[in-house]
Amino acid sequence: MLTPSCVTTNLRVRYAETDAQGVAHHSSYIVWFELGRSEWLRARGYSYRDLEAAGYIIVVADLGVRYLMPTRYDDQLALATQLTEVRSRSLAFRYELRLAEGPLAATGQTKHLVLDRVSGRPVRMPAALEQALRQTS
Repeated sequence: MLTPSCVTTNLRVRYAETDAQGVAHHSSYIVWFELGRSEWLRARGYSYRDLEAAGYIIVVADLGVRYLMPTRYDDQLALATQLTEVRSRSLAFRYELRLAEGPLAATGQTKHLVLDRVSGRPVRMPAALEQALRQTS
């Protein structure tokens, strides 16, 4: 289990996220990780929408997933998301996806760059955001 600084997001595998056998498609996990990051930021008073409005975007620079067991249509899942690294122009997250109250189904990690929304170039993240992130990592 991740540390207390993690945020847990509950979700249910939707039919559209499965293949013909009713198993969640591997790409769905990446979408769920994005949901986890969004909820993690929201729990700390930030949103991607607000960051974009301020002229920043946070892009995925690296992604890894380890699939440990299948998840299936209508399974209830609990996704724990934790910030693991903060730098002036980047951040990283770790994920643990479990069947609700059950075994670990997948783990993952992502690394992100902070970019200027207009130029697309790496920039230092807003000072208030960096400070807030450093307090929780």
